[in-house]
Amino acid sequence: MKCDLCPRKCLVDWKKGEKGICGQTENLKVARAALHFWEEPCISGDAGSGAVFFSGCPLHCVFCQNENIANGTVGKEISLERLVDIFLELQEKRANNINLVTPGHFVPQIVKALDQARKEGLTLPVVYNTSSYETVDTIKMLEGYVDIYLPDFKYMSPVLSKKYSHAPDYAEVAKAAIAEMVRQTGKAVFVNGEEDNLILSGTIVRHLTLPGCMADSMQILKYLHDTYGDKIYISIMNQFTPLSNLEKYPELNRRITDEEYETLVDYAIDIGIENGFIQEGDTAEESFIPAFDCEGV
Repeated sequence: MKCDLCPRKCLVDWKKGEKGICGQTENLKVARAALHFWEEPCISGDAGSGAVFFSGCPLHCVFCQNENIANGTVGKEISLERLVDIFLELQEKRANNINLVTPGHFVPQIVKALDQARKEGLTLPVVYNTSSYETVDTIKMLEGYVDIYLPDFKYMSPVLSKKYSHAPDYAEVAKAAIAEMVRQTGKAVFVNGEEDNLILSGTIVRHLTLPGCMADSMQILKYLHDTYGDKIYISIMNQFTPLSNLEKYPELNRRITDEEYETLVDYAIDIGIENGFIQEGDTAEESFIPAFDCEGV
């Protein structure tokens, strides 16, 4: 199979063990599978989200918080049968959902694993947690398998997306991918119809605020609200954490100030965004980044 799952369209031959930009072959590779408590409240809840962190990523943002799994240097290769078992083990641990993190380059295998897991008793909602650098065709493969989409919308500016993620087409790609996600899920549905409860289906679009990129952030929020209104939830994140690899990007080598974040939240309110999440407290800490030590794999 020559891989064209993501917009990079490397067309590497998996059967020959070739690796594309994501750094992976057809062999599933997972860095962590455990209860995760740091997602939006309607996903983590009290019991935690059953997060499965897949190794590799086609985007490679210069500020990546999960760099060691994005570049594929950590993780363990597993069989499809082991992935099925992982899903069922997370259900036994009373996870609120199965949360697939950066899974796009393994979609065909994941679909097979979900088919088998459901035959063996998996009943949890499935979350697809993605950078949104996805092809529409790949997202269409997930219809009927994913209940909750959790996509990023990182940039509107092609200048920024080229500089920080080597993807000048990011906004165009993300818009199309998110449109397909919303088409599949429709308006969000919560347990007992109450928004303070766990989400059962729907799309929550995340935006991570970057230092010095406030105008771009505002454009993203306006686009999402103008396009989808109350069909989606928008999660405005302030947890950007400068790591040790930003020497070439000194403008990113700081955290978002409280004033910057408050300005963006006020803007969201002013343009009419009502369905959303904001972060409070000291969320911009490396301690919020889990250890990718193959726990649960």
